[in-house]
Amino acid sequence: MSPKIALITGASRGFGAAMAEGLAAAGYHVLALARTVGALEELDDRIQATGGSATLVPLDINDQAGLERLCLSIYERWGGLDLWLHSAIFAGPLSPVGHIPDKDWDKTLATNIRATQQLISMIDPLLKAKKGTAILPVDNVSGQKFQAAYGAAKSAQKALWDSWAAESMTIGPSVKTFAPKPMPTALRARFFPGEDRSALTAPKVEAARLLAQILTLAP
Repeated sequence: MSPKIALITGASRGFGAAMAEGLAAAGYHVLALARTVGALEELDDRIQATGGSATLVPLDINDQAGLERLCLSIYERWGGLDLWLHSAIFAGPLSPVGHIPDKDWDKTLATNIRATQQLISMIDPLLKAKKGTAILPVDNVSGQKFQAAYGAAKSAQKALWDSWAAESMTIGPSVKTFAPKPMPTALRARFFPGEDRSALTAPKVEAARLLAQILTLAP
């Protein structure tokens, strides 16, 4: 039997990388998309060491033409997607609302909101073709000091995702969110410097929790 195909956007580090390893170990062929080639190659080494398989996709999600080529290749080779985990996020430096640099705000809007909507439009038919599932990790930081740009981005992402879920309820694909517990990622370290990281949950633990839910849903 052909393996199930999972696309992970934002796969090079943290939760995305942990999910890539977990899905590969569970028998999925993982399409690991991220900008950092070196981190993707390290991820591939770990996946191969456990007998899994992956296709590395060094691509920026703001590259619309590149995403279109990728989605066409996915359709031509596999006929669609069984799973999409959208773990890619841009978070600029902490800043008061009135002092967010224009370049950081523009990149926040482009990467986290515009690219998410474009990805949905491209990936929706691939998921429908295989009755697949889309999952967005959610993180509610709305109202926290100096996190206005990131908080706005995550809120907007979830609003897009929730509308897509409502629109897809009867026709597919299955569109879900997942709220990981606080994890000791590089992103969180920027937001909470000096935090006791030993009290946080490892990305692999949260990935295993989500993977268990995915495998329960799988036919």
